[in-house]
Amino acid sequence: MSNSADLARAAAPVRLIAWAIDLCKLIPYSLVALLGRFSIAAVFWKSGQTKIEGLAIDIVEGTFELGLPRLSASAVPLFEHEYQVPLLPAELAAQLAAFAEHLFPILILLGLATRFSALALLGMTLVIQLFVYPGAYPTHGVWAAVLLLLAAKGPGVLALDQLIARHYGYNR
Repeated sequence: MSNSADLARAAAPVRLIAWAIDLCKLIPYSLVALLGRFSIAAVFWKSGQTKIEGLAIDIVEGTFELGLPRLSASAVPLFEHEYQVPLLPAELAAQLAAFAEHLFPILILLGLATRFSALALLGMTLVIQLFVYPGAYPTHGVWAAVLLLLAAKGPGVLALDQLIARHYGYNR
């Protein structure tokens, strides 16, 4: 039989675990969503930047070259020889990818059309995983998890989507 001291000692780790779990529950979703939005936007934006020239913006590195963006000389050959996306001509695929990798990250970062943008980038992630880099599933899995979280739960309160929803009385 256990005495009360043994029960108290056994209960201490359980109480510590419960306290840690309760502490984790205090992390606001909006903070998680904001970090997820910034991080996934950076991944796709930086990839898009490798496909264009004439416009270079990297807020972390402090690079700002404003101009008219155009496909870089290496973008189409990249799609012809390395990416080889099925069903699309390389030039069209390069243009669509460059456009998507700039538009959707901006929208996600602003928290505007977040769910739609997350689903668009999730589709792009699936194409990359299935047809371009099938061995990169650990990386693509992380991207998919962030994008699915944003699609399922939304951008959090620090987002234009929330301002628009409040303006129209839509609280979901």
